[in-house]
Amino acid sequence: MSSFFRNIPLLSICQAMMMTSNSLIITTSALVGFSLADDKSLATLPLASQFIATMIMSIPASYIMNKIGRKQGFMIAVAFGITGSLLATTAIYNKEFWLFTLATVFFGCFNGFGNYFRFAAADTVEASLKSKAISVVMAGGLIAAFIGPNLANISKDWLYDSPFAGSYAALTIAYIITLAALIFLKLSSHSNELHGTSGPTRSLASIAKQPKFIIALICGMFGYGVMSLVMTATPLAMNLHAHPFSDTSFVIQWHIVAMFAPSFFTGSLIKRFGLFSVLLTGTLFGFTCVAINLNGTSVLHFWIALAFLGLSWNFLFIGATTLLTETYTDSERAKTQATNEFFVFSTVAIASLSAGGLQHLYGWQVVNIGVIPLLVLILTSVIWLKFIESNECYKIKSRLQET
Repeated sequence: MSSFFRNIPLLSICQAMMMTSNSLIITTSALVGFSLADDKSLATLPLASQFIATMIMSIPASYIMNKIGRKQGFMIAVAFGITGSLLATTAIYNKEFWLFTLATVFFGCFNGFGNYFRFAAADTVEASLKSKAISVVMAGGLIAAFIGPNLANISKDWLYDSPFAGSYAALTIAYIITLAALIFLKLSSHSNELHGTSGPTRSLASIAKQPKFIIALICGMFGYGVMSLVMTATPLAMNLHAHPFSDTSFVIQWHIVAMFAPSFFTGSLIKRFGLFSVLLTGTLFGFTCVAINLNGTSVLHFWIALAFLGLSWNFLFIGATTLLTETYTDSERAKTQATNEFFVFSTVAIASLSAGGLQHLYGWQVVNIGVIPLLVLILTSVIWLKFIESNECYKIKSRLQET
């Protein structure tokens, strides 16, 4: 428990600063891209580039941290973040679209490491506290809901004739706070942070064949992909329907609140009701979001729909992460987590890249209709998990009766 009270709050701060950066970028990058790009269908390319960089970095980040330790790896990530902030500020000030896109690549590299904050939390506590540790760290993102969009709004015009340049300059503060938290982080050999973890290992193919791994991957991958596609298109859709940026900032802020506020009790819900119930609820929230978006484009519609989208992501992502931790041993941790992150952020990159083109060429309704098949696939995998859990319970009862 001592490691829980020492490390989990610090990792939660790191998560909060990462999500502050992400929420600001989500709120502004499509609008910045739209203003800088000659081809307006490329408006979401900068955000997609961030997710592509996250995808590419996810595998080397896991192996680097397995070699030198997670604390040192996270510190490397801070350097990427600060570089991205300075490049983005320069790009917007000089009105250079491709330099801004390069800047988001550096943000993505930071996230490639930072997405392991939740795994660092799970690995530093005993098995019974894993879901709670993941939830508490993810709850740090709630801070980002209030800081990110508001920081974007407040600092939007700090630099004359360069909207949002000041917002990206302000992100350096978030990365400095992350560095300060990391200095006090203490990860012990209990969490296998020291490289050289030994023990028998299965092949990656053997791990990936496990039904629970497949279900965790589908829920994490497509749950995040649905959220990314709809969320990335939202600022463009709201702009098209003549909603002011202040309303867009408001909608994204409450979307992020919905993403992270449940984290205070998602872990407890998993322990009380089980992974099936939490994942099923998350899937139904996703369908609810789509239904609301297809029925109107007022600020109220965007607000309520994006809130349900945030809730859906929270339940699916935390549930999928918790389920994934049941599929590997300590010696298999690095390659299993790396594989999961690679596929999750490959999907997120494709979704965010597609959002701009779908919204620009086909409109808001097509964006929402397009995610329905993904939600159906998630629902199918969750039902599969129910059959697995039922079968496991039956085997346990049978063994008890035999004894």
